[in-house]
Amino acid sequence: QVQLVESGGGSVQAGGSLRLSCVASGDDYDTYYLGWFRQAPGKEREGVASISSHGTITYYADSVKGRFTISRDNAKNTLYLEMNSLKIEDTAMYYCAAVPAHRGGTAIRTLGVTEFRYWGRGTQVTVSS
Repeated sequence: QVQLVESGGGSVQAGGSLRLSCVASGDDYDTYYLGWFRQAPGKEREGVASISSHGTITYYADSVKGRFTISRDNAKNTLYLEMNSLKIEDTAMYYCAAVPAHRGGTAIRTLGVTEFRYWGRGTQVTVSS
């Protein structure tokens, strides 16, 4: 089992950048596949980006491709999301999530909310004009 805590959210103007972090605790962090998700008020939670256990494979939602970069530092048990060229529509609560490696391939490929087993509490990102 792994526990996840997000940080780095805040308010930023459109066109700006923000870096989110997710620190994990628990055993075998480096065996988990990870993802970032977001949910705006009144909308469904959606996948943003995902990454394999060693960081060699990544996936992105079309809406953030070319603007966001997901990465991980397993030595620090930390997942990152670099967000650039932020848009107002990026405003949402951002969550990190994890899934054991044996089911991680499918989970990160589909960015499916229901595929991930462990979730953080979220960090708010607000993009203003």
